[in-house]
Amino acid sequence: MMLAMTLKQKLHDDLTAAMRAGDELRRSTLRLALAGITNEEVSGKVARTLTDAEVLSVLTREGKKRRESATAYEAGNRPELAARELAELAVLETYLPAALSEAEIDRIVADAIAAAGDAGVSGMRAMGAVMKQVTPLVQGRADGAQVAALVKARLAE
Repeated sequence: MMLAMTLKQKLHDDLTAAMRAGDELRRSTLRLALAGITNEEVSGKVARTLTDAEVLSVLTREGKKRRESATAYEAGNRPELAARELAELAVLETYLPAALSEAEIDRIVADAIAAAGDAGVSGMRAMGAVMKQVTPLVQGRADGAQVAALVKARLAE
């Protein structure tokens, strides 16, 4: 019986395949991602193995770094470096769950606001309750700052 492959193992296997194929971009991107995962595993007092959800969190963070770097390079008139960051982001996105559309995020937020209203909390005081309900549903599939801004705007209506 074959056990399900973990995301970290898939990254290792894909790194090996990229090395054999001579794919420098994929190889370097996966090495950096795996280094981030290893750093996370040994960051506490006791070394541990990350779950797939924690690995996804690290990959999401790495993707966000690439997005921010690309924006900074474009602002600094360095399009070749921005293109490299965006190419690395594209590699990382193949391991991440599909991003939610604006409409899907809006529906999740509306449902959470309605639930908070049913619980007797309304206005900006409901921000914490709504975010607590929305965050697990969108984690890794939407930018947290974007979601928070949308919740704030909807609560201010």
